[in-house]
Amino acid sequence: MASLPSVAVTGVTQKLDLEYRKFSQHYSISTDKNTNISYQRSYTSKPSEKNIDPKSLDYREALSILKESSVVESAVYVPILQECIDNYSVSEAQMIHTHVIKTGYHEDMFLMTFLINVYTKCGAMDFARGVFDKLSKKNVVTWTALITGYVRNSEPELAIRVFLELLESGAYPTNYTLGAVVSACSSLYLVGMGKQIHGYIVKYNIESDTSTGNAICSLYSKCRRFDLAVKAFRRIPEKNVISWTTMISACGDNGDAMLGLKIFVEMLLDGVEPNEFTLTSVLSLCCVMQALEFGEQVHSLSIKFGCVSNLPVKNSIMYLYLRSGKTDEAQKLFSAMETISLVTWNAMIAGYAQMMENEKNVLKAQHSGTDALNIFLKLNRSSLKPDLFTFSSILTVCSSLVAIEQGEQIHAQTIKTGFLSDIVVGSALVNMYNKCGSIEKATRAFVEMPTRTLISWTSMITGYAQHGRSAQALQLFEDMRLAGERPNKITFVGVFSACSHAGMVDQAMRYFKMMKKEYRIKPVVDHFACLVDMFVRLGRLQDAFDFIEKMEFEPNEFIWSILIAGCRSHGNMDLGFYAAERLLELKPKDFETYVLLLSMYLSAGRWKDVSKVRKLMKDENLGKVTDWSSISIKDKVHSFRPDDRSQSHSTEIYKLLDNLLDKAKSLGYASLKSLEMADEEETDKTFSSAIHHSEKLAVAFGLLNMTSGASVRVLKSSSMCRDCHSLIMYISVLTGREIVIRDSKRLHQFNNGHCSCGDFGSLL
Repeated sequence: MASLPSVAVTGVTQKLDLEYRKFSQHYSISTDKNTNISYQRSYTSKPSEKNIDPKSLDYREALSILKESSVVESAVYVPILQECIDNYSVSEAQMIHTHVIKTGYHEDMFLMTFLINVYTKCGAMDFARGVFDKLSKKNVVTWTALITGYVRNSEPELAIRVFLELLESGAYPTNYTLGAVVSACSSLYLVGMGKQIHGYIVKYNIESDTSTGNAICSLYSKCRRFDLAVKAFRRIPEKNVISWTTMISACGDNGDAMLGLKIFVEMLLDGVEPNEFTLTSVLSLCCVMQALEFGEQVHSLSIKFGCVSNLPVKNSIMYLYLRSGKTDEAQKLFSAMETISLVTWNAMIAGYAQMMENEKNVLKAQHSGTDALNIFLKLNRSSLKPDLFTFSSILTVCSSLVAIEQGEQIHAQTIKTGFLSDIVVGSALVNMYNKCGSIEKATRAFVEMPTRTLISWTSMITGYAQHGRSAQALQLFEDMRLAGERPNKITFVGVFSACSHAGMVDQAMRYFKMMKKEYRIKPVVDHFACLVDMFVRLGRLQDAFDFIEKMEFEPNEFIWSILIAGCRSHGNMDLGFYAAERLLELKPKDFETYVLLLSMYLSAGRWKDVSKVRKLMKDENLGKVTDWSSISIKDKVHSFRPDDRSQSHSTEIYKLLDNLLDKAKSLGYASLKSLEMADEEETDKTFSSAIHHSEKLAVAFGLLNMTSGASVRVLKSSSMCRDCHSLIMYISVLTGREIVIRDSKRLHQFNNGHCSCGDFGSLL
C-alpha cells in the first residue's frame, strides 16, 4: 500500500487539526475515550478432528480445536470471528475475545486488528474502540480499521478525530485511510477539510488509486462542487464501474442529466459493464430528461446484462414508462411480478402522481389520478402496509383531484398506522386540505404537527391567503419568525397574496422592504404579480402601472393580464389597450390570455385588433380552450364538458340548473354573455350563453348526489368566466352549501354569496 513521507505529517496535521477544531466546536464533539468492556466467560463447542492446517479450517472445526486444545495457533480464531461477522453477533465475538485474552494472543497485531474489524462490522464501535485503546502497538492497518468502522457506522466526526490522532502519532496514512476520511468529510459536507486532504493526496501521488478517486468525486458532488467532481472523475486513470456510477449519480444530484447520459455512453464505449446501481441511476436521468427512447435502450441493456430482474432496476423502468405516459408497458411489468414489494407499489403510485403533474390534458391527468387511487386501494388489500412515501404520494394525488373524501380516509389511516407524526406526511396533509378548500381541517392538521418545517409554515400561510383569511396568514407569518424559522421567497409570495386579498398596501410595502433588507431576498416576478394584483383590486390602476414600470426585469404575460382585466373592469380602456400591446409583443402561449384580449377588443369594437389577435392565435397554433370539470364522490371521479349530456343523470342536472337559474334571477342575478372562440367559418358566433359550462354541470351533479349540507368541491381545467362566478355565488345562497371550485388560476370558496378570491373572478 502507498504511504506518505513523515516530513509532511506535521504541516498537514496543523491544517487539518485547525479545520477539525472549528468543526468539533460547532458540533460539540466529546473527547472522552474511556470505554469499559465486559466479557462473557461461557461458550459452547462441538468436537472435531485435531492437527488440521489452520488456514483450511471452517467454523465448526476451529471451534472444536478451541475447546479441546490448550495451545492453538492464532489463525484458528479467524473462521470463528468471520462467523461472528456473518451472524452479526456481538455476544459471540465477546466470547472469542475472552478466549484470545486467555491464550495470550491479545498481543497479536493481526488478530486484534481483525477483532476490531469484527466489532465495527457488527455495529459495536464502543467495543472496537476499547480493543484499539488497549493495544500496546498500533500500525496503520489498525488505525484504518477503526476509522473505516466509524464511517461505516455513521459516526464520521469520530472517524475524523481518530484520523487526526493517527497523524499526531506519527503513523503513515495509506490510500485506504485517506479514502475513508474523505468519505467522512463527504457525510459531514466538510468541503474545506476534504479539499485539504485532496491536496495531500495529489502532492504525494496517491490520486491514481481508483477507490480514493471515487471518494473524492463523491465528496465534491455531495458538497455541490460539481465542477470539481467532474475534474476529480476525469483524473482517475483506471475507472471501474463504481467510478462511472458515482459520476453518473453526481450528474443527477447536481441537475445535469444530459451530461450523465453522455458519461454513461462513454462508459459503454470504454468497455465497462454497468451494474444494477448504474442502470438505476441512468434510468432516473431518463425520467428527468423525459428521454423515453434512451430509457428503452437502457431497458434492453438491463436484459442483456441480466439486471432486469433486479427490483430497483425494474421499478425504475416502470417509473420511466409511467412518467412518459406508457402506462400499458408499466402495467405489464407490474402484473408480471410474482411478488410485489412496497417499493414497487410506491413506484407505481408516485409514477401516476407525476403523470398528473406533467399532463397538460386535464382529463388524462384525472384518469392518472384515478389509477393511482385504485392502486392504493389494491395495496391496502394486500399483505403489505403503506409507509410515509406511499402516504405523501397519494395525498398529493388527492390534492390534485380535490378528492377530500379519499384524503380524509387516508388521514385516518395515517393516525392508525402512526405515520401522522412524520413531517413529510403532515405537510402533505396540510397541503391536501388547503387545495381541497378546507382551511379548518388544514389548520387542525398544521396545529397537530409535532415538528414544523419551512415547507409546512409556508403551505399554511399560502392556504390562509388563498382562502381570503389575510389576518390569519400574516399572524402566522409573524409566529413563524418568532419561532426562528427563516422565510424564503415562496413564503413571501403567500404574504403578498394575503395583503393583496385584504388591500393592505402599507403592510405589503413594509413586508416588501423587509424581504429585501432583512432577509436579502431578491424580488421575483411572482412577488410583483401579487402586488400588482393588490393595486388592481383596489382600482388603483395607475399605481399598478407605475409599480410595473419600476420592475428590474420585463413583466411577464401574467402581470399584463392582471392589469388588462382590471382596466376592463374599471373602465380605463386607454391603459388597457397599452397593456394589451405590450402583452401581444410577448406572443403569449396561454389560450385564456387571448380570450381576455379578444373580449376587451370586441367590447370596444376594435375589429382590426380582433383580426390581429385571431391571426396570432392561428400562428401560435392555439386551438379552442379545453373546458373540463370534475367532481370526486365516493372513490369515483365524474368528469364534465360544456353542454355535456353523456351522464345518466343529465336530465335531472339540467332541470336543477334551470330551477336554480330562475331563483337566482329573482335575487338579482343577471346572465352575462361569455366569449366563445369559433372557427373562421363561424365568425358570426362570438358570444354564447355560459349556462351549461362544465363547472355548473359538475356543481349540479354534486348537489344531486351528495348528502344534504355536504360541501361541493369541483376541479376545473380553465379559469371561471364572470357569469359562472356570479351564478355560483347565488347558488351558494340558495342551497346553503359551501361550493369550492379550483380553476387553472386560483381557488374559489363560495359561502353565502361571497367568494374567497375577494370577487376577483368578477374582473375576468
